[in-house]
Amino acid sequence: MNAFDDLLAANKTYAQSFTYSGLTGTAARGLAVVTCMDSRIDPLGLLGLGPGDAKIMRNAGARVTDDVLRTLVLAVYLLGVHRVLVMPHTDCRMAKSTDEDVHRLISAEHGLDTRSLEFHTVPDQDAALRHDLLRIRTSPFLPDTLAVGGALYDVRSGKLAPIAL
Repeated sequence: MNAFDDLLAANKTYAQSFTYSGLTGTAARGLAVVTCMDSRIDPLGLLGLGPGDAKIMRNAGARVTDDVLRTLVLAVYLLGVHRVLVMPHTDCRMAKSTDEDVHRLISAEHGLDTRSLEFHTVPDQDAALRHDLLRIRTSPFLPDTLAVGGALYDVRSGKLAPIAL
């Protein structure tokens, strides 16, 4: 048995009733969402969106990294995005440690030296979110007209709390 057999079987079923072949690569609602990779987050569902409505970027901690900025530039200039929502969440593992803590833990438990990696932990979620919003707003590669917003998603209630910059 292959480690991916369950996924391939599920895809076979999915493909039998696939209805999204008419969608384009553009974001129909002009939205990009930067959120965490946490599996408790359903970005389309919690925002009332469907397939094709938005570009979704996910990483540990919902951080605006260089790669997220690169992807936003592509989304804005090539894929119809004119607004960006950065959406970290409550009970995030990345908000419970520092990079040094993560390096130490991985080294102790797995014998691996990860010090060449930057994990972008977020000991202060509010400050990190404000920093990331400012990073998007001041990027020389993104237009001044780009609407940028932030909100904290509560994984217990499903509610968003907007964060003003």
